[in-house]
Amino acid sequence: MRHDFLHPHSKFRHALQAMGRGHGDGSHHRGGGRRGSGGGDDMPRGRKFSSDDLQLLLLALLAEEPRHGYELIKALEVRSNGFYTPSPGMIYPALTYLEELGYATVEMDGSRKRYAISDSGRQYLETHRERVDMMFAKLKHFALKMDSVRRAFSGEESDEGQDGRSWIPELLQARHAIKRALYSRSDAAPGEQLRIAQILAKAVAEIENAQEQKDR
Repeated sequence: MRHDFLHPHSKFRHALQAMGRGHGDGSHHRGGGRRGSGGGDDMPRGRKFSSDDLQLLLLALLAEEPRHGYELIKALEVRSNGFYTPSPGMIYPALTYLEELGYATVEMDGSRKRYAISDSGRQYLETHRERVDMMFAKLKHFALKMDSVRRAFSGEESDEGQDGRSWIPELLQARHAIKRALYSRSDAAPGEQLRIAQILAKAVAEIENAQEQKDR
């Protein structure tokens, strides 16, 4: 008889799997993955980003500073708090593809390659800036979830809502209410869909404006 369900490490592992912790990603080079996985509400289980998504993330990191391949892997691991750690078999083919497209340049640093973004790579990155920002926002969101899960399984008291590391119940309820409202109008006529879109666009603008004022 198995008793894994009694072991805290086993519980932690299953919690991570429920959040999509597995490394079942498909090929992350030459556009081989599904497109647009960065646009959903949550990252799908067993798959984090498409090949195009990964390439954009790498370009964004290279835009900050030149990096070796292993440094890019570490940067994504740190930003996601361990949630997303692509393997070298995913990173290096993607970097080779970016180099072939002319979006990245390479120079030898001893026996290792250091990658940097090119001018055309910056232009390509800027045309997809909104998509990149959304993916980094998701990494941050799941990084907070990882921290919450770790604290829960270590027996620490939850400080939900006090330090900004988790969503307070009121915000979660509002989020679910929006989902329910949208699902209930899945068969709405085009005119009604436009009205709903305008309402949501106004709400997004108010949220972003409030954040901009806070950052000033």
